[in-house]
Parts: sequence; C-alpha cells; structure tokens
Amino acid sequence: MGEKQEKSHYVVTINRQFGSMGRPIAKKLAERLGIAYYDRDIVDETAKSMNLPQSTIGELEESVKDRFFNMKYPLGMGTTDIQDQIFDEQVKIIKKLAYKDSCIVVGRCADYILREFPNSIHIYIYASAQKRLQVCIEEFNMQADEAKRMMLEVDKARERYHKQYAGYLPGDVRYKNLMIDSGVLGVDKTVDVLEAYVRKYFEK
Repeated sequence: MGEKQEKSHYVVTINRQFGSMGRPIAKKLAERLGIAYYDRDIVDETAKSMNLPQSTIGELEESVKDRFFNMKYPLGMGTTDIQDQIFDEQVKIIKKLAYKDSCIVVGRCADYILREFPNSIHIYIYASAQKRLQVCIEEFNMQADEAKRMMLEVDKARERYHKQYAGYLPGDVRYKNLMIDSGVLGVDKTVDVLEAYVRKYFEK
C-alpha cells in the first residue's frame, strides 16, 4: 500500500459463526480497546463507491450459487462479475481503513485481505450448536426451526464467500491467531479474554 504505519497501530480481524454473538463481542472489544469498529460501514462505503443500492451489496457480498458449494475446488468458480467487483472494491476499502488507524474489522475476508498487514491479529469466534440455537431464540426472537435453518444457511453463505475469495474456510486454524468458544463465557467475559489477549499480543 505504501502508507506509513505508526508503531502502535494495529488491526484485529474477526470471523464468527452465526449465533455466536461475534458482532456484539467485536463491538464491545473495540470500545474496550478504544479503536474503530468496521462492519456494515464497509457495505455502506462500497455501495457509495460503486453507486449501487446497499441492498444489492448485502444480497451479493456473501452469496455464491449453491451448485458451486459442493465442488471440490470452488476458488475462482461461481461468482458473477458484480460479486467480483464488489469484492475488489471492498479490498480497497478495508486496506484503506486498516492503514488509517487501529481498528477491528468483522468478516468480509478481512483476515485474508490483511494477511500481510504489519501488527495484525486474526480471531475466530464460535459456539456449540446448542448455545447458538439458544441465542437465536432468546436474543433474535426466532422460532427453533427458523433458527436452525438460519444457522445452517448463514454459516454456509459465509463459508462459500470466504472459500471463494480467500481459498480457505473462515474457521481454518492455520490462518488464525486465536479461536474462542463464546458459549463458554458469554459476551462480557469473552470480551475480557480477548481484550487481555490483544493487549498482550501487541505489547512492546
């Protein structure tokens, strides 16, 4: 990128399973660390940059046709031109945000996009199916059948998207610094652990 980076400047990327409370955990972690938080902001900026409705970005950014999901080597297959254009634009935006200041970026292959970024840490948040189902019912007000369907469909969509552009699944341990089961500690205590880990990781 060529930008100059301050020594204390760092970036945290977070991938998560649906229902693992990854988003609120990421948001609280950003508040605790006193750094920027980016999630849907990237969608808004992409839509603005490409002069597309936000609904178009939302529908396409993690969507790859089902028939390609079961292919053994899905990388580079099954995307439409617009999906590729959206991804390319998000790469530019995510890199720009990362070099601007310390931040947390949720999803959108940020772990892959920022894989060579100095001072970066990559986290995956997951939970048991039982815990995630409980979250969907109690926090998202879903019926059990709907919750099970959403858990399956959203996770598959995220996996397809990540595999398509990064070449590996979002929960692949080879590309993560830390993987944490949020169902064990809950939101606040998971944030406690992550805050301590991130601070220690970047300790000079």
